[in-house]
Amino acid sequence: MVYKFTMLSDEVDSFVRIYDIDSEAKFIDLHDIILDSVNFEKNQMTSFFICSDDWEKGQEVTLVEMESTSEYDNLVMDSTKLEDLLTDENQKLLYVFDMISDRVFFIELTEIIPRKNLDKPVCVSSEGNPPVQIMAEETLVAAPKAVLDENFYGDEDYELDELDEEGFGEMNFDDSSLFSEDPKF
Repeated sequence: MVYKFTMLSDEVDSFVRIYDIDSEAKFIDLHDIILDSVNFEKNQMTSFFICSDDWEKGQEVTLVEMESTSEYDNLVMDSTKLEDLLTDENQKLLYVFDMISDRVFFIELTEIIPRKNLDKPVCVSSEGNPPVQIMAEETLVAAPKAVLDENFYGDEDYELDELDEEGFGEMNFDDSSLFSEDPKF
C-alpha cells in the first residue's frame, strides 16, 4: 500500500508538499523526505504527533528514545512503521521541526493507494518556500517579566504593612483549636 501525505505550514500560505511513501516505511523515512524536500538540516530534534480531527496531539513518535511520563508509549521513528499507527484516510499528524518555538508542519494522510508499493519515498509535488527552520533569537517573542511592586494591586496608596492590619499577621500553629475534630465552617 502507498500512503499519500499532504503537508502545509501555518506560517507560509503558498507552501504545500505532497509525498508518496510505502505504508511499511518507518517514520524516519517520512522524516527524511520531509527534511530533504524543504532543505532543512537533520541536526535538530523533531517529533511526529498523531492527532485527532481537531489537531489535538496524541501519540508521539520521537527521533531518539526519550524518557516519557505521558500516557502513551515511547515510540521512536526508526523502529515504528507508518502502518502501525496510520490506517485511515484523513488521519492527521503534526511534525514538530522546531521544538524550542513549537513550530510545526500540518500533515494529512490524504489517500491510501492499495496494491501498490514504493521502494523509497517521493516528494511528488512541491509548491512555495518553506518557513525558516529555526527562528533567529531576535524574532522570538519573550514573555514579559512580571514585576511585583507596591502598585501591583492598582492602588497607588497601597502599603505593605496594611496586610498585618487586615488580619494577615502571624499565625499560631500551636493553637489546638485549628485541628479540632469538629470543624466549624
